[in-house]
Amino acid sequence: MRVDVLSREYPPEIYGGAGVHVAELVKALRHGGLDAVVRTFGAERDEPSTFSYGTPAELADANGALQAMGTDLAIARDVAGADLVHSHTWYANFAGRVAKLLHGIPHVATAHSLEPLRPWKAEQLGGGYRLSSWIERESLTSADAVVAVSEGMRRDLLRVYPDLDPERVKVVYNGIDLAGWTRVSDGDAVRALGVDPDRPSVVFVGRITRQKGLPYLLRAARLLPPEVQVVLCAGAPDTPEIMAEVEGLVAELRTERDGVVWIDRHLPRPELCALLSAATTFVCPSVYEPLGIVNLEAMACGAPVVGTRTGGIPEVVADGVTGTIVPIDQVDDGTGTPLDPDRFVSDLAQALTEMVSDPARARELGEAGRARAEREFSWTAIAERTSALYAEVLAAAS
Repeated sequence: MRVDVLSREYPPEIYGGAGVHVAELVKALRHGGLDAVVRTFGAERDEPSTFSYGTPAELADANGALQAMGTDLAIARDVAGADLVHSHTWYANFAGRVAKLLHGIPHVATAHSLEPLRPWKAEQLGGGYRLSSWIERESLTSADAVVAVSEGMRRDLLRVYPDLDPERVKVVYNGIDLAGWTRVSDGDAVRALGVDPDRPSVVFVGRITRQKGLPYLLRAARLLPPEVQVVLCAGAPDTPEIMAEVEGLVAELRTERDGVVWIDRHLPRPELCALLSAATTFVCPSVYEPLGIVNLEAMACGAPVVGTRTGGIPEVVADGVTGTIVPIDQVDDGTGTPLDPDRFVSDLAQALTEMVSDPARARELGEAGRARAEREFSWTAIAERTSALYAEVLAAAS
């Protein structure tokens, strides 16, 4: 069986959880003996059975969504000969949809997020947001199978796209590379990042985008005990507006407390493992998070997680066992905005304060998180479930 895996992101060009998912899934599928061919956006790769596609010259000045569609057409042409095509995110879903029509092969699409639940993307894409939304709807509703990365994502899919056949929507979790993500005791590496490993710390890792909830965390940080360090591994802002908002909140926070560390570069895995291992707690204040690979990364490094009760986070973080889940009531308009932002900020601050105030319990929760990651989120298990789904789809199509 030859499966062509289509993705905008693939090493070394990865900027989010979807790219991590594709890279690790392909590695595990190939290790299991599957002929997985990768077709991805960007610069040339030197990996066998991996092909890269740039933006067509004629679209160099076009809207980003239109550029993606142009790249997708070239990918769809080259899919000829595959038994099945598996696309990830709307950027590559258009190629999967066209390949299904052009070559008459089944299309599996993994939903890592949903455009109607990310309306702030209109700030970034302009009219391209209408294109990305159309691509997503057309691709997902016509796919032979849709993979949801959590039960929460499955519920969102069926709510947002009621035309989807529930029987075609399957849950296959994201996974974690347990060998690569592990506890690392390296105080020197942590100090080199400007963090004192002997002081309690709250660590955030994520892009500067509305869905990650960073502004709420920065407001909650004002309520934390003064000895607690607030460490932000945050970059790649979606828009100048949210970057300016975060810069302003960080500057304000620094006038009130020390130990506010902002790392705006992409950290290599060894450094990030050391930072997560030294953290008293990891925090995921997202208002929208289909699953959250970053929570798995923190758990694999032995850090307890304080996360929002939204999307797939409660399926990863076991409340009271591997961390704390913070309640949130959200506006039902797709933005994820808290109905009572002040209450959410207060609850987040309280959960973080309780965690950093009991380091022994935090360590116990972190150890339980590592054990949960090993038990339920290995990439070998995720690849086996994905391969079984391919076989099921091909059998139904024959």
